[in-house]
Amino acid sequence: MNAHSSKSATRARAGIGALLAVLTAAAGCSDSGSGSNGPLPVNQTADVRNPSVARLWNDALLDAIRKDFARPTVHARNLFHVSAAMYDAWAVYSDSASPYLAGGEVHGFACPMTGFEQGGDLQIAREEAISFAVYRIIQHRFAASPSAVSTMAEMDGLMSTLGYHAWITSTDMSDGSAAAVGNRIAQCYIEYGLQDGANEADRYRNQHYLPVNPPIEPPKPGNPTIVDLDRWQPIALALFADQGGNVINSQPPALSPEWGAVLPFSLTDADKTTFSRDGFDYNVYHDPGPPPRAQGTDADLYKWGFALVAVWSGQLDQADGVMIDISPASNGNTAELPATFAEFPGFYDLINGGNQHTGHSVNPVTGAPYESQIVPRGDYTRVLAEFWADGPTSETPPGHWFTILNTVTDHELFQRRLGGAGSELGPLEWDVKAYFTLAGAMHDVAITAWGIKGWYDGVRPLSAIRAMADRGQSSDPLGPSYHADGIPLVPGHIEVVEAGDPLAGASNENVGKIKLYAWQGPTFIPDPLTTQAHAGWMLAENWWPYQRLTFVTPPFPGYISGHSTFSRAAAEVLTLLTGSEYFPGGMSQFQIKANEFLVFEEGPSVNMTLQWATYRDAAEQSGLSRIWGGIHPPIDDVPGRRIGIEVGTAAYDFARSYFN
Repeated sequence: MNAHSSKSATRARAGIGALLAVLTAAAGCSDSGSGSNGPLPVNQTADVRNPSVARLWNDALLDAIRKDFARPTVHARNLFHVSAAMYDAWAVYSDSASPYLAGGEVHGFACPMTGFEQGGDLQIAREEAISFAVYRIIQHRFAASPSAVSTMAEMDGLMSTLGYHAWITSTDMSDGSAAAVGNRIAQCYIEYGLQDGANEADRYRNQHYLPVNPPIEPPKPGNPTIVDLDRWQPIALALFADQGGNVINSQPPALSPEWGAVLPFSLTDADKTTFSRDGFDYNVYHDPGPPPRAQGTDADLYKWGFALVAVWSGQLDQADGVMIDISPASNGNTAELPATFAEFPGFYDLINGGNQHTGHSVNPVTGAPYESQIVPRGDYTRVLAEFWADGPTSETPPGHWFTILNTVTDHELFQRRLGGAGSELGPLEWDVKAYFTLAGAMHDVAITAWGIKGWYDGVRPLSAIRAMADRGQSSDPLGPSYHADGIPLVPGHIEVVEAGDPLAGASNENVGKIKLYAWQGPTFIPDPLTTQAHAGWMLAENWWPYQRLTFVTPPFPGYISGHSTFSRAAAEVLTLLTGSEYFPGGMSQFQIKANEFLVFEEGPSVNMTLQWATYRDAAEQSGLSRIWGGIHPPIDDVPGRRIGIEVGTAAYDFARSYFN
């Protein structure tokens, strides 16, 4: 392995898939019963296998996702269907819990379990049924994966290790075969998925959505072809690689703008508004209303939001000398989220970065204050942008939160009590119920966030910043290069090029253009192992998000932020599942080594430890990372957080209704 690939592999292992690495101590199982279901019947062994079969299959699924195309919506759905199938394979052997689909009906789709009867050792049957159900679904869903061969080799290996014969495909349950039960449950989820609105049969292709703007070509200056500054613009690159590293279409279509049509978990018709455009009905759940428009009554907020992204881009350089405290003593514990767009400028810090937060005065578990940690701001912001990004080798945002859940479960102080109360559950019971709940929330977030993306079709910072700067500045009607649709000036950050400026050009050809103090882009990085772009003055027409040359920006509309919505919904679920807003021990942390973590460029320049007191603190950091990364304006962030609260809470309540 060469030095660069070694660094990339280190980054992949050290990223979100290893989040909360300090929490990796394996949790023991001290109880000998099945938890809240009371004494074990004589034909059921104790639920003590740790890690549970469900955990083994969840790890295998996450690995399959890492090797597949980077599609957050598709994999949120895969996580949900697999997790629901595992829960059903557990619940059909329960006298108190109700399965989700098996033996019943969901959204008009029935899954009869003809011939099924409980019998034999129920715990052993559960493990076998779970294994066959997951194996069959993964076999079906990942058949077209670019790593299908290695994925199925891994699945075959796990089946063999567990002592099961994958060649058993029967769904005849009359002889008490747990393998047949698993196969039947998988069959139901596969058939359900072929009619749930995702268009799986046609590889999830869009059937109606078409972009209104011609593509932007980022290597070329400016954005001269954009038609509508409010609408999403495709990107065209000579080589486009998704955030899983898969080389795909050089002009990728928008991912899942019609996903609001997918059948949900806990979302209801009362949550839904339906809009029509171009012959298609866009389902919008938890409608946040439109974002500020470039030429509407709230145009100033539109301009402020994208200008903030440009200003924060200038904070991606440790050489600016700015030092900040990144510990829970100063970070996190954010107060009430702003309720209206007009409140956003008071919530976000335009010049210094971040949003309003008070930090935590004391660790509630240890009773001691959190120790401060002072690091260069430019190192911290770059680390966040890469740490929370989707790749390379990422399980995508919904999968990230399964790795977080798993590391929390593994913590030596953690007890598997639903809602933090009641009897402690066995590893299998906890895992199937926790996965079912979290996956239901992630599935509903994908439907909600991408339904909003499809309908409102929000523009990305790459398109908006360049398009506004092409027009000029909108702050001074009497000044040079004024245009009502231009970018606002921020002294020291966004200015007009004047004669004598180093950027003026040999013949003053750039005089009057807009310049930004920003991260200078991947073309300034000849060797990511030893160099970095730094921040500096540059022509705004050449501005670039903190991303690599082959990706630039996600290939789908911006408003609302998927990261913000996935993360806050998951944070609500984990808070409710565990009965505490705090990570076990009152803090989670992840070590970052100097000049070994970043992949886009050299860095960070110092060692640091990312730290979070609460699940919500981690979620907030995920959302902010996308602003520093140049992927979203703040207008996309807070609506995602607010909707995540609603979706996560509803999914938890809905899942709990099946457990008793």
